[in-house]
Amino acid sequence: MIDELAKDNLHGRLRQDRQALLWKLDGLSEYDARRPLTATGTNLLGLVKHVATVEARYFGEVFGRPSPEPLPRWQDSDGSDQWATEHETRDQIIGFYRRTWEHSDATISELPIDAPGRVPWWREPYADTNLFLIMVHVLGESIRHAGHADILREGLDGRTGLRAEHEKPIDEEARAAYRAKIEHAARSAASIKPLDLVSAGVQRVWARLNSSVGQG
Repeated sequence: MIDELAKDNLHGRLRQDRQALLWKLDGLSEYDARRPLTATGTNLLGLVKHVATVEARYFGEVFGRPSPEPLPRWQDSDGSDQWATEHETRDQIIGFYRRTWEHSDATISELPIDAPGRVPWWREPYADTNLFLIMVHVLGESIRHAGHADILREGLDGRTGLRAEHEKPIDEEARAAYRAKIEHAARSAASIKPLDLVSAGVQRVWARLNSSVGQG
């Protein structure tokens, strides 16, 4: 009984985070969904493509149930699953992710939680594993990248949250006040002058410079 409880809870959380990740694309332009948003090129549509590929592999070939989706060999992994080419549409990548859910869900539903599997890209002695450990692993990957997506989306337009139905209107004034409080605490801990004093100091320097120019 505890096995089924564990499986149901892990599966439920995986479903929740799949939806959260997809929601981060909601309402974005084609450019914003695809463009690199960090120095290492992390991008929102690429995160979806990557997590879809991860699921397809771990709930597919690991248990002898290869994904029906065309996947490159894991030995040929070159990072191309982390971004979308100009020839790949958003709908194609989202469709790939949703179809992968169906295949993954079938694997999870049909196999017992201790079903054996083998991950050929893991080093020994960890390559031999089971469904429970793979569910934990894939859930960890999904949560991690959903978190990345949350931060990237906030940087684009300020939208945050786990689900659309819980989204609240953005209160810019409240956000600014909260950020200022944290900034003040950080500066105090690091013995840095408060931001308003720094700004005032800069203004005084500019005033002196302008005065000097005027006198010259």
